[in-house]
Amino acid sequence: MTGPGQGFEPATGDGAEVPSGRREAELRTAYEGLLQIRRLVNGPAGAAVPAPWEVRQLPRAVALVLEAAGIAPSALDAEGRRTRTGYRVAPAGSGPAAGAGQVEVTWVGPPGGGAAEEEQERLTACAAVLEELGWVCLLYRGPRRRRFLEVEPPR
Repeated sequence: MTGPGQGFEPATGDGAEVPSGRREAELRTAYEGLLQIRRLVNGPAGAAVPAPWEVRQLPRAVALVLEAAGIAPSALDAEGRRTRTGYRVAPAGSGPAAGAGQVEVTWVGPPGGGAAEEEQERLTACAAVLEELGWVCLLYRGPRRRRFLEVEPPR
């Protein structure tokens, strides 16, 4: 949720479970703003191409699109344990070049919650939503044979 003077923060899957209610209206306003900025900045390409601010704030932009599409984010409790199965958006990779122009979307949840069994289907759905808005998505199998979606702007 937002406080006075702060902008809307989309759920990345690494925070507490977000209550609905007023958040739904804020989410809708933020998403409509994203599309309007795209139309103004991109001209004829319109809403089909990410705007420069999205590329600069890639995790935030990707999380906004996924949340606005109605895809559930994962959530953590106060001790950092997963309490809900859903997407998680984070800068890609590790090391000094981590996150340089890419984010990873993973499908995670509480231990024994079945996230691993549904990750291919759910990540494919995430990719469809993101690709419709001009993002480039590649589905990979990473460590421990878990899948993840690599998302980047078009080149």
